[in-house]
Amino acid sequence: MDHSGHGMDGMNMDLPPFTLGRGLEFGGDPVFLVGCLLGLGLYGWAVIRLRRRGDAWPVGRTVAWALGVVSVALVMCTGLNDYGMAMFSVHMVQHMIISMLSPILLLLGAPVTLALRALPAAGRGRKGPRELLVALLHSRYMRIITHPAFTIPLFIASLYALYFSPLFDFLMESRAGHIGMMVHFLAVGLVFFWPIMGVDPGPHRPGYVMRMLELFAGMPFHAFFGIALMMASEPMVHTFLNPPASLGIDALSDQSAAGGIAWAFSEIPSVVVLIALVFQWYKSEERQSQRADRAADRNGDKDLADYNAYLASLNARGQ
Repeated sequence: MDHSGHGMDGMNMDLPPFTLGRGLEFGGDPVFLVGCLLGLGLYGWAVIRLRRRGDAWPVGRTVAWALGVVSVALVMCTGLNDYGMAMFSVHMVQHMIISMLSPILLLLGAPVTLALRALPAAGRGRKGPRELLVALLHSRYMRIITHPAFTIPLFIASLYALYFSPLFDFLMESRAGHIGMMVHFLAVGLVFFWPIMGVDPGPHRPGYVMRMLELFAGMPFHAFFGIALMMASEPMVHTFLNPPASLGIDALSDQSAAGGIAWAFSEIPSVVVLIALVFQWYKSEERQSQRADRAADRNGDKDLADYNAYLASLNARGQ
């Protein structure tokens, strides 16, 4: 597969017609490959460090993180990355996975919690990686970028302001621009879903109902965006106006397919996040109930004893 042709100057690269097998061939982008390997390596190091000192770390979180990294590698370190430069539909699969599925899986891995537990504390008066991470979590900057007044408009603008302006064509002209855009999609997904998932500590921690409202505030715009692409009577993005003849596709029908993917995908994260939120809510209620039971055990059901004493005093007065 030819990896040299990339962007507008490489739009005539001789890509064979798209098949899933060709799309999943190993290849794609070295920047993301290094990033994925680092992500797996550092997470694995932290888990091993905890285990060695006798601390437990849930297997489910490790699996979620690994799946998140694999989902990024799947769209960026395979032939999908080459086809995504020439086919709007494949590009949209990349965008949806890296901005809406990968962030959810990565956040379920609780990387911030793991880092806080695994990184050693620096000596008194010194600042190491752990202290810098804590400072960042409590910073004004982090409070702003995780607030819904920032995350929801950013989430929406990443679709409309990017695709329906010359900015998208400009970024797609170079490999660096394309990589930068994909990193942006991943980052936007992470800051949007971070407070909603509520797995890791963060400056913005809304209640469960508020998290659901934040989730549903962003999702309809994805559906509307998809419908706009499906209903358009002409190609709307210049980058995909003239696909290579070797692909044997029509630009307008490929755009319609891209719209269908964006529309359908808006439902997937909603379902995954809702299941995760309901489970967290249930576990939270269960913990509160257990705490109340333990408190009752400790004070020997003092409330019940007080109530019985009160009834006894009423009975004595009545005699």
